[in-house]
Amino acid sequence: MAPFPLETIVGKFGTYLIYVLIGMGFGASLEMVGFGRSTKLTAQFYLRDMTVFKVMFTAVLVAMVLIFGAAGLGFLDFDRIWVPPTYLLPGTLGGLLLGVGFIIGGFCPGTSIASLSTLKKDALFFIFGLLGGIVLFGETSTFYDHFLESTYMGRFTIPDLLGLPVGVTVFLVVIMGVFALWGAEQIEQAMRRKDGDEVTAIDRKVSIGAGVLLVAGLAVMLIGQPTPDQLWQRVAAQKQPLLDQREVQIHPAELRELYYNSQVNLIMLDLRNEADYNLFHIKNAKRVAADDLGALSTELKAAPSGTVVVVMSNDETLATSGWKTLVAEGVPNVYLLEGGLNEYLAVYADPPLTSIPGGDEALRYEFIAALGGNHPASSLHEHADDIAFTPKVKIEQKAQSGGGGCG
Repeated sequence: MAPFPLETIVGKFGTYLIYVLIGMGFGASLEMVGFGRSTKLTAQFYLRDMTVFKVMFTAVLVAMVLIFGAAGLGFLDFDRIWVPPTYLLPGTLGGLLLGVGFIIGGFCPGTSIASLSTLKKDALFFIFGLLGGIVLFGETSTFYDHFLESTYMGRFTIPDLLGLPVGVTVFLVVIMGVFALWGAEQIEQAMRRKDGDEVTAIDRKVSIGAGVLLVAGLAVMLIGQPTPDQLWQRVAAQKQPLLDQREVQIHPAELRELYYNSQVNLIMLDLRNEADYNLFHIKNAKRVAADDLGALSTELKAAPSGTVVVVMSNDETLATSGWKTLVAEGVPNVYLLEGGLNEYLAVYADPPLTSIPGGDEALRYEFIAALGGNHPASSLHEHADDIAFTPKVKIEQKAQSGGGGCG
């Protein structure tokens, strides 16, 4: 599933070659549509030439449809696509400053490089100013770091804002985008009439392209994004044997060893209901509803290398279901607690607790008070380390998300 590890497939030299070819293609595209000329770029601010808006917004719409269409069909893991974290106020101010710089200087960072490649002098002066601004920012940023890090919203997307399914959001944005492109064309034509220039009809190819975009956006909405069950079916042939051969069920003593391993970033997820969690849980284990694991997977995939995730429940049934969800979502290094917390208590409760009858996923020990993580058995610090077990954790390097950004 994309994005693919290029360095593994074609080596470092091949990866750099691909990057160079993509960059050259991008630069050539900018030049061919006229983005190497500052007069054409700034004309959009005077509503006389909307080429910048039309080209860039069309590119955004096409990329959006292709990305979420590929994700819906299972060809792409969107969580591994780099999305800049949102800092609302700094981002808003930065956008305003970029716009002001654009209209004064005639370029944005990317288009200035494209223009420089054709030896335009104004691009050279713009780049000198750009480099000076970078140096000035670097030397003064400590004075307003608190502002730069304010209003942090993380990986925040339009579906998060609207609370709508991704496919529905894509289709609505495509509709809005097509109308915006049509509106830009009308504004451009009106300004031409005002200046006494010739007005041309909308090219038939443009109308066909808009229709294709609308159909593609509708298709993305109908396809939707894969459910956890669908994701699991795609990897079940490879991952189910790990469960059947009990290669991912770790002994409580191995959990304790992971806790003390300074090379491991241990995340423990308790999938039980709130009542059982409040009665007893392992210290530092986070209670998570099973239905929230899909949303949490994005955060877990962004965790640093060396992260191990251990899911747990009273027995193994609920934990196994949670393990499948996280593994299907592409979270690396996921394990589950062997025998669940009932087995953990059988190993580490001292003095032994009174057992009570109960079915699958019932907490089968009696607690006289809801001590949660303050129960003596909760602390992994206090347990002996001389219990024999078969180590099962093998930390895999996680797939890296790509970087990105304008210019």
